[in-house]
Amino acid sequence: MTEAAELPPAPEQAREVFGDRFADAVRYAELLAEAGVQRGLIGPREVPRLWERHLLNCAVLSEAVPEGVTVCDVGSGAGLPGIPLALVREDLNITLLEPLLRRTTFLTEVVELLGLDHVTVVRGRAEEVMGQLPPVHVVTARAVAPLDRLAAWGIPLLRPYGEMLALKGDTAEEELKMAATALSKLGAVSTSILHVGEGVVDPLSTVVRVEVGESPGGVRFAAKRAKAARVGRARRRR
Repeated sequence: MTEAAELPPAPEQAREVFGDRFADAVRYAELLAEAGVQRGLIGPREVPRLWERHLLNCAVLSEAVPEGVTVCDVGSGAGLPGIPLALVREDLNITLLEPLLRRTTFLTEVVELLGLDHVTVVRGRAEEVMGQLPPVHVVTARAVAPLDRLAAWGIPLLRPYGEMLALKGDTAEEELKMAATALSKLGAVSTSILHVGEGVVDPLSTVVRVEVGESPGGVRFAAKRAKAARVGRARRRR
């Protein structure tokens, strides 16, 4: 039996969530079940639960994302949550940020195949691209790292008064408490836990929202951001 044969049919909720992009969502699921497994981007045991645990779980993040904003999906991996979010929200301008070549190759193939013109794939680490990429309104992430470490990577990529939305599991509240001091130093002014996906996923998807003030990344990142911007401008003038 092939890995693709283990992919279950799309649940009815997927038709409602993805709408006109439902066929593209099915193709993406097939790519994950085939090339995604073959290239080691997801484990074969994840194939039977791709829809509920991965695609739908990520797509409902759209409930927390404002309209018409710029988004950077940090550590995008196989495209989760960035690709499902892009399929349901064509009003967003999304960057999939991923350091590993085999993953960015897969992401580029998916973006081109599905015609996601509002999605850009960038290879690099968050700390490397600061100042090279325009600051964004929203940073997203899923299963990348503990919240304090994730925030240190993602928050400096935000515009002033932007927000980070991190898909987390049962440990969300504990992680948020443990990361409180680090978040404050990074310029966070408000944190909350959201539950999204009513009527679509069970259990609901848990999202940690971290809102920042006028200095994303805090004081220690201000000089670094300015220096990176100067270097970026100098490179573009050459």
